[in-house]
Amino acid sequence: MAASNPAPSDVTPGYSPGGLARRAAEALRRAGKAVWRGDAQAEEPRSPAVVSFAALTERLKGYLSHADLQKVKEAYRFSDAAHLGQFRKSGEPYITHPIAVAETLAEWKLDAAAIQAALLHDVLEDSGISKQELAAKFGPVVAELVDGVSKLDRLRFDSTEQQQAESFRKMLLAMARDVRVILIKLADRLHNVRTLDAMEPEKRRRIARETLEIYAPIAHRLGLNALYRELQEQSFARLHPLRYRTLQKAVLAARGNRREVLGKIYETVRKGLANAKIKAEIQGREKTIYGIYRKMVEKHLSFSEVLDIYGLRVVVPTRSDCYLALGVLHSLFKPVPGRFKDYIAIPKVNGYQSLHTTVIGPYGMPVEFQIRTPEMHHVAESGVAAHWLYKEDDTSLSELQSRTHQWLQSLLEIQSQSGDSAELMENIKVDLFPDKVYVFTPKGKIVSLPRAATAVDFAYSIHTDVGNRCVAARINGEVQPLRTELRNGDVVEIITGPVARPNPSWLSFVRTGRARAEIRHFLRRMKREESIALGESLLSQAARQLGIALAEIPPERWDALVREAQAKDREEILADIGLGRRLAAVVARQLALGVLPPDGSALARSAAPVIIRGTEGMALQMANCCTPIPGDDIVGHMRKDQGLAVHQTDCPYAQRARRADPERWVDLQWADEIAGSYAVNLNVSAANERGVLGRIAVALAEADSNILSVHLEDDNAEQALIHFKLQVKDRQHLARLIRTLRRIKQVSRVTRVRAGRASGEDADARV
Repeated sequence: MAASNPAPSDVTPGYSPGGLARRAAEALRRAGKAVWRGDAQAEEPRSPAVVSFAALTERLKGYLSHADLQKVKEAYRFSDAAHLGQFRKSGEPYITHPIAVAETLAEWKLDAAAIQAALLHDVLEDSGISKQELAAKFGPVVAELVDGVSKLDRLRFDSTEQQQAESFRKMLLAMARDVRVILIKLADRLHNVRTLDAMEPEKRRRIARETLEIYAPIAHRLGLNALYRELQEQSFARLHPLRYRTLQKAVLAARGNRREVLGKIYETVRKGLANAKIKAEIQGREKTIYGIYRKMVEKHLSFSEVLDIYGLRVVVPTRSDCYLALGVLHSLFKPVPGRFKDYIAIPKVNGYQSLHTTVIGPYGMPVEFQIRTPEMHHVAESGVAAHWLYKEDDTSLSELQSRTHQWLQSLLEIQSQSGDSAELMENIKVDLFPDKVYVFTPKGKIVSLPRAATAVDFAYSIHTDVGNRCVAARINGEVQPLRTELRNGDVVEIITGPVARPNPSWLSFVRTGRARAEIRHFLRRMKREESIALGESLLSQAARQLGIALAEIPPERWDALVREAQAKDREEILADIGLGRRLAAVVARQLALGVLPPDGSALARSAAPVIIRGTEGMALQMANCCTPIPGDDIVGHMRKDQGLAVHQTDCPYAQRARRADPERWVDLQWADEIAGSYAVNLNVSAANERGVLGRIAVALAEADSNILSVHLEDDNAEQALIHFKLQVKDRQHLARLIRTLRRIKQVSRVTRVRAGRASGEDADARV
């Protein structure tokens, strides 16, 4: 990080680039040596490059106009002056980092605005220069790109994780407007991981882990495969240096033994394609160290088993040649069943297209082939950046740009629905999971989802309303549960219901970030609406105790309370009451100021209890300690952020807690008409005979009760005690259910279990 930050007034517009050469020479003398970056498939992770603006200029001359080149030079001079006196941890002048980032973008042939933004991408953070200054000097496009990449270092957060998440949230918003933001950020991250060795070990591991979890998957999702592989290699080498070096030595040792086998396969394929009059370029594909490590871990393979799979790439002129070449390969070698994938007919979500097949080669070794055209190869290596590299490719690239835009929009939806930064990062990581399944709508549209995605994920991928109202799925013509995992080629139709709503349990099995974010958003909204309704009931009861009605409160008194409480509006105060964050009695007294007579002589009316109807949803829960059901005498406990907990009036816990904090307890009463089912605990003593549990279960079903859980313990050889948790509608329903159970001759005793009561108490006295 910077040693010092010059003020904006210290910037010298005419700063000479010659100063960079002197600083670079001094840095090299301190470092002792420098290594130029090698190829993306180099055996060692790349060392930091000796960079120079002159070399960058020569590369840019190849595709930028003279006017654009002058704009880039102006951005360089500004950045060089802004970073004057700043050095990286490695001892190099800080300006070498922006140049290296710009050089990566130049390899992708990005436009002048992106190159300018790359050179300027750290000036907002490190040099006290404002976005407005950048916009005035370089235009709003460049300023927006720089601002999108910049971190939020000037803001205070509770934790480093929250700061990283908020930076990522800001970057998402910017990259949804312009994909160049993420390309600049990826190039920035690439140079940072190449130079990680200068960092402290803990920071080095943190950056490497973050790169593997977030930035490498983004590169993969955008189709930047060369960048994706290098980010993985660099990060793995820093995160697990010993494992990396061990595998690297093993790969080098095995390489000589593989040369003969690969040569034989290559020659056989070359002759076969030539005889079929197919022009082809054949390339060997060697697995990356991280790719070998991940396959060993995921598939529990030894090193020799992973390395025994050889890889070749066949590049042919046209799409039809791809399928002809596939036929030639299958005539030369026996294909492995189930190992053929057609990514040309159904491309991956990042635009990748190829035919994949695995065959049995010489000596019984499996050989993986990728067959593609030159255009497909460009997209496979450069992904969305191919838009700038290969502008003559129109059809495939326009489809890729469209898919990328849709994905960026989906990320934008996820971030808008996520409640906080940690939730956002969780949802994004889920959505970046690379393995995909491809399923079809009833009309034949292809939908791509993460591996192990369910019918709920599919429903939300179609539309939010479809997901919110889904009740079941018809998969390949058969009705299946919503948690059913989808497989490649499934035809999926979602069945919806007019009153259906998301279930919190869905969060345990959905796989897509969008589904997870939409479910949580809906549940939060419903909880707020239910909390507002409950809060109004509680406040109305508290106001009646003071002898006033809510309708009598003038609007200006409400406005004053909203200002005093620093709330957004009246609904926020009511929601806080429903969630237990504010006490209804306190709020009622605040509202009563100016309404009650000054002498306080008004007689408080008798406090009517709050009516419970069973439709309060997540704002109200039945206490597990005493499991109240309609018909029981009840009392309510306001728990902060958890709403109202309903207890039986004689619950020992409720009695103790009410004495300790009476302000948080309210009287409740069941409504005449009650909705829903309620949990109740029963102990059943029965003869320990074969089939007795089945007879009891049948009797419970006939009594219209649902078993939530069951646990059996043997009292002795003849009797068994069975603990049931059941659902009933009210006390009358429970009484009928108990009478039904007592008719079973093997059942000797039935008792309802409540907090602080002996389980053997007579049931008839309890119900």
